[in-house]
Amino acid sequence: MSFFMNSAANQTVNMQNMAMAEQELEMVSDLFNRIVSSCHQKCIPKTYIEGDLNKGEAVCIDRCVSKFFEVNKSVGTKLQQMSGAGLPM
Repeated sequence: MSFFMNSAANQTVNMQNMAMAEQELEMVSDLFNRIVSSCHQKCIPKTYIEGDLNKGEAVCIDRCVSKFFEVNKSVGTKLQQMSGAGLPM
């Protein structure tokens, strides 16, 4: 017996949850695109010499992505603190 037979007929989609999921997907996609753009610009030369990343480029990308996430986390924490304290952002 299928799991979808009963649940699909009886369940309605919560539009608020769908909107939140879409917004979260947009935010994650935007973050990914900014990381790719920024780290590519900083770590990969404009003219490709090889088809694969060399060790220096790979290390640069690893560090760049790590720093990007650290800064993103720090900014998010600071914004939450400011919003919790009632300070203007």
